[in-house]
Amino acid sequence: MTRFTVLVAAPQPHSSVYSAALRAASEVAVRAGLTTEPDVVDLADLGAELLSDSSAAVSEAVEKVRAGDVLLVASPQVHGTYTGLLKVFLDRLPELGLGHTVAIPLAVVEDLRNSHGIEEDLRVLLADLGAWVAEPGLILSTDETDEPESVVRAWADIAAPGLRQAVSVTA
Repeated sequence: MTRFTVLVAAPQPHSSVYSAALRAASEVAVRAGLTTEPDVVDLADLGAELLSDSSAAVSEAVEKVRAGDVLLVASPQVHGTYTGLLKVFLDRLPELGLGHTVAIPLAVVEDLRNSHGIEEDLRVLLADLGAWVAEPGLILSTDETDEPESVVRAWADIAAPGLRQAVSVTA
């Protein structure tokens, strides 16, 4: 059975980024034939605990992320790239800590014209941790996060065949 994890790096808990990430995970999982419910890690729920070396909640979140076969990583764009929450969290992983994982980047940006940088940065970050990064990632404008269905469905139609193939190779 394929384990699917959604990692949300928005600073507000259960944000529109969170909702869009769950919607994207659901759509691409169905189309790729992954019938499992995803585990969800919302970094906003961990808050200041992310800076603690002894947080059981953070250790549990790291283990959820490391155990996933598929990892959808969702971050809003902040100062041109992904959030500091994501960086602080992923710094806890060992070198090649995502070596068996297929990762899917999801970026939420205010202006689609400025979206290239964050998607590329997420892709590089995830690849540096050893993940095979699925093509294409998903980029949503903040205006689309409240009702992302049509964009997410179109993206999932394109992304699912590659994800299905990548999971069959890595699993």
